[in-house]
Amino acid sequence: MKKKLLLGGLMGVVLAGGIIMAADHIDAPAVTGPGSTSPGNDITDIYAFQSPADNSKMVLVLNTQGLLSPGATATAAFPSNVMYEFNIDNTGDNVEDLVIQCLVQNGKMRVYGPVAVGTPGTVSMVKTSAPLTEVNVTAYSSATVNIGANSNGTRAFAGPRDDPFFFDLVRFREILAGTATGFHAGTVADPANDTFKGTNVMSIVVEVPKTLLGAAATINVWGETKSK
Repeated sequence: MKKKLLLGGLMGVVLAGGIIMAADHIDAPAVTGPGSTSPGNDITDIYAFQSPADNSKMVLVLNTQGLLSPGATATAAFPSNVMYEFNIDNTGDNVEDLVIQCLVQNGKMRVYGPVAVGTPGTVSMVKTSAPLTEVNVTAYSSATVNIGANSNGTRAFAGPRDDPFFFDLVRFREILAGTATGFHAGTVADPANDTFKGTNVMSIVVEVPKTLLGAAATINVWGETKSK
């Protein structure tokens, strides 16, 4: 599978805790669909943080297809020709050492890894020999949340979720236009506007034991989408 796009930030994550994120909502021409829609290979955000329920695990989140309305969310899907990758650098050289590969097949998200990359670069082969965690994609109308689990401690979710990213795009544009000098304080007296309120994303969440990520105290994490 050849690399199509790289969206989302490189982030350093201290395994002892903290939360890091990077965001990019439909502003790259290569991933803007008709009517400025966000196709399935458009990464909006990537998050990495220690599990609040178990400090021996890390949670990795890759969100795609930003600004989905409720109506659009009902028909949104992960395309079968796109592979979503979490790249993990545990040696500090900003080159991936481990990878978690996620792709949909027959309505199920198949999550391979973490597994050694082999040959880093812009072309990936599906690591079918890696540990596999499989989960049914949760539908927008579903009253239950599907969670897949592997005996190695990895758990996975895939499906629509409310966009957790907060950004005041109106104020940002006012700053760019020179009609404002800074963002609102976000208080009752000076409230900010959440541009993403009421919109959804298609989300992939993978919880992984830290022991599967190597012995480093800090890791770098970034996301990619790769298309056939």
